[in-house]
Amino acid sequence: MSHPDARAGVAGAFDPADPVAVRRAIRERRFTGFTNLVARTVVQGNLVAVPADYADAFEAYCRANAQALPLLGRSAPGERTIPSLAQDMDIARDTGGYMIFRDGELVDTPVDASGAWRDDLVAFVLGCSFSFEALLQRHGVRLRHLDEGNVSAMYVTDRDTTPVGPFAGKLVVSMRALRPADAIKATILSARYPAFHGAPVSLGLPGDLGIEDLEKSYGGHGLTRLKPDEVPVFWACGATGQIAARAARLPLCITHYKAHMVVTDLPLPKED
Repeated sequence: MSHPDARAGVAGAFDPADPVAVRRAIRERRFTGFTNLVARTVVQGNLVAVPADYADAFEAYCRANAQALPLLGRSAPGERTIPSLAQDMDIARDTGGYMIFRDGELVDTPVDASGAWRDDLVAFVLGCSFSFEALLQRHGVRLRHLDEGNVSAMYVTDRDTTPVGPFAGKLVVSMRALRPADAIKATILSARYPAFHGAPVSLGLPGDLGIEDLEKSYGGHGLTRLKPDEVPVFWACGATGQIAARAARLPLCITHYKAHMVVTDLPLPKED
């Protein structure tokens, strides 16, 4: 399998604040890194693309589990753009890394999914915690994983989602290591933004979610070690959709590769 180098940087000059420039740089392989430190004034999202025969059921699954899977946009079958989210966008090339599943099994992790894209695929873009991280930082919440050039870790919990049709599975969460005062502030602030997962599902209690070892993250990446003055704070995560699509054993499903998100043109909310 081929896959993007998650820590690779910039190979050509572009404006990291401009979402159009970021997408073009990704498309042209001039930027191959995580997207959590670029395009920080616009909304980013998770990608799940499923065959059209399953699209309505997947949308219903998202709406039944809206905290984990807040729906930002849906493409027409075969279309590789969602005009309501961005104009100059090719979903099959602009995410920077993809995971391709066939019958629930991971078969490839290309940097360009256009070769696997089918005319019947419907792409869904779902809210992502990368969006609220920028909002938290505006209010002075320290996010150590960003200071260290890392991303938040993800975990599969023991909580069941609400099943719809062939889609079901466990809730996935993302974790941020926060000082107690920041954890309280982050809880209050994130609750304002249901499109980016809203308030945490648990604060300081990994066992409450069936998480036995923070160092064993889903996908094997992200900040997992806490400092003595930090507590783990868990938010619902859009990777829940990937789990459900895999469990449904769809003939084809394409998602983003870890920490390489769909960059939209939608501006983040202005501060109150």
